[in-house]
Amino acid sequence: MISSVRGEVLSIGLDHVVVEVGGVGLAVQATPSTLATLRRGTEVRLHTSLIVREDSLTLFGFADVDARELFGLLLTVSGIGPRIAMATLAVLDPDKLRIALVEGNITVLTQVPGIGRKGAERLTLELRDKVTAFAGATDGVVAATGNAAIRAEVVEALAGLGFPAKQAELTVDQVLAAEGTTTVSTPKVLRAALATLGRKR
Repeated sequence: MISSVRGEVLSIGLDHVVVEVGGVGLAVQATPSTLATLRRGTEVRLHTSLIVREDSLTLFGFADVDARELFGLLLTVSGIGPRIAMATLAVLDPDKLRIALVEGNITVLTQVPGIGRKGAERLTLELRDKVTAFAGATDGVVAATGNAAIRAEVVEALAGLGFPAKQAELTVDQVLAAEGTTTVSTPKVLRAALATLGRKR
């Protein structure tokens, strides 16, 4: 599986971006909100999901791991294909989508083109428990979601600095556990992790 791509933005279309990776231009499907953050000629890193069909290989790109995980969850629901899954993430950001699923908010879910009342009910029925398990209790949905994304970003940054992946993961987990329910951010966690790793050296 191609889990991410990084390279120069060659062009931006209505529903995709072409990223040059190793001399090859890869077309990556993305939501309007993700495409709006990109600029031609700049470098971008997208978390991706590769969908394999008999007649095609399609890459779907996301700004963060959280959105990609939700995309994968949506695809597990009967009747939900990549097109509707992307439409869902285009209309609802990950936090709003997760909360709507946990609360069974049919009104919010039916705002997505292609999802009617029955489809929305099926989504909440099949994904409510999975979303809760992934993001924590309803009251902590937003906080837990953010921490998961921050953890992935900081671990990736530490690995890029040369720290072993396992050591980076353990250190970030220690930092997040120490922070508890306080507000955290990627820079804050990264600084704390680097300080902890510095003491161990």
